[in-house]
Amino acid sequence: MSAKSPTRSCRPFTAFAALAASLALGACGNTLDRLKNVGAEPKLSEITNPTQNPNYRPVSLPMPKADTDYRAANSLWRAGSRAFFKDQRAGVTGDILTVVIDISDKAQLSNTSARSRASTENSAINGLLGFEANLNKLLPNQVDNANVLGLDGSTSNNGAGTIDRKEAIQLKVAALVTQVLPNGNLVIQGHQEVRVNYEVRDLQITGIVRREDIASTNTISYEKIAEARIAYGGRGTITDVQQPRYGNQIIDILYPF
Repeated sequence: MSAKSPTRSCRPFTAFAALAASLALGACGNTLDRLKNVGAEPKLSEITNPTQNPNYRPVSLPMPKADTDYRAANSLWRAGSRAFFKDQRAGVTGDILTVVIDISDKAQLSNTSARSRASTENSAINGLLGFEANLNKLLPNQVDNANVLGLDGSTSNNGAGTIDRKEAIQLKVAALVTQVLPNGNLVIQGHQEVRVNYEVRDLQITGIVRREDIASTNTISYEKIAEARIAYGGRGTITDVQQPRYGNQIIDILYPF
């Protein structure tokens, strides 16, 4: 029998060492970046064209057939217009509209379950081909044929769970129209950053809206945005304290118990 190749036996250790080294280098780079910014306020992101982002993808959805826009001769009004001279609402790529976010969600859930089971079973040997009298010779202790086997079992499970969640967000953010779909719906994207002392609050919103849902004040409520993606968070000294260290996060992921 040939001996195991030392290269094969070392492969798992080598892979683990490479993974640990990559994690350490990533953490070291993040630590160095944070050390360079000690005593400095968090930097705000630059204003960029969202369509130039490498992760940007145009939205493609099923579209209905285009309807022919009929306009009467000598008519002073345009279809869908809310103003005498011009519709002031956002309607083309590059226009801006205000998104009103007023989220007040509350959820309460309480569940309790209980289950129990008990069972008892007794067995006797009245006849075993005449060998029942010789069981004392086979077993060390005296055998009672009337009570050869006895089983008792019980199971009890209790469970309880409670969820009490409350969220409240009231914000307004200006969003940019990045795309007009064939049916006239608008793809919007908004990004707002506010820095207070050493903490940056970051608000992002994307989604699809109908021009008909945009109010005459060029505002729209968040519940009228389809495929809405709203992110509200922050970064800075307070956020760093609230977040667990990367070592604790790795342990929480890898620790099986």
